[in-house]
Amino acid sequence: PPGLYVEDDPEPLTIHDMVVDLTVEYPSYEITGFEVVFDTHPQPSCPAISAAYGQLVGLSIARGFTHQLRSLFGGPRGCAHVTALLQAMGPALIQSAWSMTVGEQRHGPAPDDGAAPAAGDPAATPLQRIGRNLNTCHVWAEEGELVQRVVAGEQIPPPLSIQKRLRELGLDPVAWRRRA
Repeated sequence: PPGLYVEDDPEPLTIHDMVVDLTVEYPSYEITGFEVVFDTHPQPSCPAISAAYGQLVGLSIARGFTHQLRSLFGGPRGCAHVTALLQAMGPALIQSAWSMTVGEQRHGPAPDDGAAPAAGDPAATPLQRIGRNLNTCHVWAEEGELVQRVVAGEQIPPPLSIQKRLRELGLDPVAWRRRA
């Protein structure tokens, strides 16, 4: 807040401002690139930890990611802020799998990695179409309403922000899904 460090200063001061850029391969969820930029930091040595995060390359953001982060970068082995950002990014990237499924349905699946049918593969079961989203939150709970609707073969509507955009464009969200 203003005046916290400099009495009578009307302007707030930024102590931390950083960008974490994570590149993740789909569908393997393997980290293939990483960069952290410390735009504003409290101590001159803060950016020195950036190179240590190169250890992320080759890791998977799937199960066990948070544990791996703590093991590699917990406490004095990393930057608390960068590690916290990464911990938030893992689940967000996993949740993006649903959007990737929509892309696969429209443009064909990603190259086969020898695993079970991909989420966008017409041969995929309903649970395979849900993919890694299954049990990631209350909305995607295996016994929850949304998952049960997918298992029952219902077409669920697109995410709310997509519905809003479709309406802004004069398009029908229900008809849009049928074109997928």
